[in-house]
Parts: sequence; structure tokens; C-alpha cells
Amino acid sequence: MALEMDVQEYSSPVRKLARFFRNSRNRWKAKCQDTKRAYKLLMNQVRAVKRSREHWKQLVDQQKRRIAELEADLQKTAHATA
Repeated sequence: MALEMDVQEYSSPVRKLARFFRNSRNRWKAKCQDTKRAYKLLMNQVRAVKRSREHWKQLVDQQKRRIAELEADLQKTAHATA
């Protein structure tokens, strides 16, 4: 089934219709491109936040291990002097 458009359906001249449809298409494309740009920026930001969060989690784990080591050394020293 072929889609056929009868130009006579419109009461406006074809030149005006063509300009209207072209401008409508261009607005739609610009809106789509803006949305894609915003999506890409947000995804990059999400990726950076995840990377930063992982970095800080690793740092906290390292500090927890260091604290545990120092507390163990402190207890050994306390027991050795007692």
C-alpha cells in the first residue's frame, strides 16, 4: 500500500506548506540533537561520579586497614610494657 498525499487537501499554497514542513523538521532535528547532547553530558557526569566514588571508597578502605594496624601495634606495645 503506497502512501499518497493529495496536495489539494491543504488550502495553503505549496510553497508555504513546504517552508512550514521544512522548518518543522529542522526544529525537531535541533530538539533531538540538543537532547542527545544533554544525555551525553549527563552520562559523562554519571561516569565521573562513579569513578570518584570508587576512588574514595578505596581510600577509606586503606585508611581503615591502616587504623587497624596502628591499633594492633598500640595494643602490642601496651601489653609488652605491662
